[in-house]
Amino acid sequence: MKRVFSSPFVALAVGISLRLFFVLKFPSTSGDTVLYEQIATNWLKRGAYAMDVGGTVTPVDIRMPGYPAFLATLYALSGRAGESARLSVMLAQVAIDLLTCFIVAALAALLISGISPDGNTKRVRAAALWLAAACPFTANYAAVPLTEVLAMLFTSCALYCLILQLRRVENPLFRLNGAHADSRWSVEYTGIGAGFLVGMGTLVRPETPLLLVAAALVYFWIFLRRKELLRWVRVCAVLAASCFLPLVPWGVRNMVTLNELQFLAPRDSNLPGELVPRGFMNWEKTWLFRISDCYRVTWKLNDEVINVEDIPARAFDTPEEKQRVADILEQYNNDLTLTPEEDAAFAQLARERTARHPLRTYLLLPAARALTLWFSPRIERLPLSGHVFPLGQAWEDDPVDQAVTITLFLLNILYVALALWGALRLWRRHSSARQAVALFVVFIALRTAFLATVEAPEPRYTLVCFPALIALAAQFFVRSSESQ
Repeated sequence: MKRVFSSPFVALAVGISLRLFFVLKFPSTSGDTVLYEQIATNWLKRGAYAMDVGGTVTPVDIRMPGYPAFLATLYALSGRAGESARLSVMLAQVAIDLLTCFIVAALAALLISGISPDGNTKRVRAAALWLAAACPFTANYAAVPLTEVLAMLFTSCALYCLILQLRRVENPLFRLNGAHADSRWSVEYTGIGAGFLVGMGTLVRPETPLLLVAAALVYFWIFLRRKELLRWVRVCAVLAASCFLPLVPWGVRNMVTLNELQFLAPRDSNLPGELVPRGFMNWEKTWLFRISDCYRVTWKLNDEVINVEDIPARAFDTPEEKQRVADILEQYNNDLTLTPEEDAAFAQLARERTARHPLRTYLLLPAARALTLWFSPRIERLPLSGHVFPLGQAWEDDPVDQAVTITLFLLNILYVALALWGALRLWRRHSSARQAVALFVVFIALRTAFLATVEAPEPRYTLVCFPALIALAAQFFVRSSESQ
């Protein structure tokens, strides 16, 4: 068994099998899938980064260009586009996700490289590869044409460069496999690679620069203690400039085509001339924290009827307030289009609810969204109910559904628990690795805090943190007798 678990080929076989299982058995799509496919098809066939709006090809900037570029490349290679090309897209994502598994394994080994015996490094590398390859949560998204697989790849690569950079702050001559390191500029040189990879990741997911914000905070503490704040400014400037470089073509395109200086996708993702329902979204932020409520309310807006009875009771402080919402929805349901007047009415409700309970809006609900983001069965793309509680009723309704759901729920908790344990273990036993642990923790905390401000808490957005999570979890398997 030791030989089996130490073999990367066995782990690779398990990873391929798991991902192909999801691709062949549970392929999935979302509303964003069709959006990305339409943009990629227009980009390839018409040379325009655009959507079909009212029968007219309209240039847009509502999504970053990285994933459409990936799709357009596959469409050009396969000669197929859209729905007919989804299988080839998923198979390509399987290959990319497996590559990410090996990068995560290398990242986990880098955390203790040079500060722990070689036996520990190999053990941690093997543990991380198995944890990544056998992770059903990341593997599931290889079967979904969405940005998660590419985002995890660029994040894991950027994390590797940032950890290498941190190690070279302490030891400028720190080497990898005998590679030469310039003692004067090794930190800055490594920062160029880290920043560029974050920039490439930003072309896939616009919130990726949060990783550089986390790095800047950790570096500030390091250089403040060293009394080298000017060097902190220089290192941050290198990271920022390297990140900005891949975004320049996108910004230039938006300036030329849309007459706007826009380097990221707009937060509200609205089409030209489309009403941004800020009032409605602010109202949702005063009560919504479960993804199940998004299916009942959020994702029905301007498309389906929204019934007041489908909205949970926590959305109403009084019966009068519920009646006001019912009156607004009655008008909306007539034509399934939210008007500015209706949006303004929801905005007024949001202001009143926030004034009555500011802690609920600004603290309690974001905390509840954070818990939802991290502690859920992660079955959004699977034909499961996702109901863990009440246990007895859920088991009586569908024992198979309940068994799979609760297994995934507990497995998710296990990954988080192993990461916490591994982080504490690394922090206590290897003082040289504390900066890396701090970077991982700050990154995960920043990303979680940002996502908790979004009214629609989709757990898939935390998958970008899983490379860091798994690298830390692998430290649990370090031999105690060798780690001192």
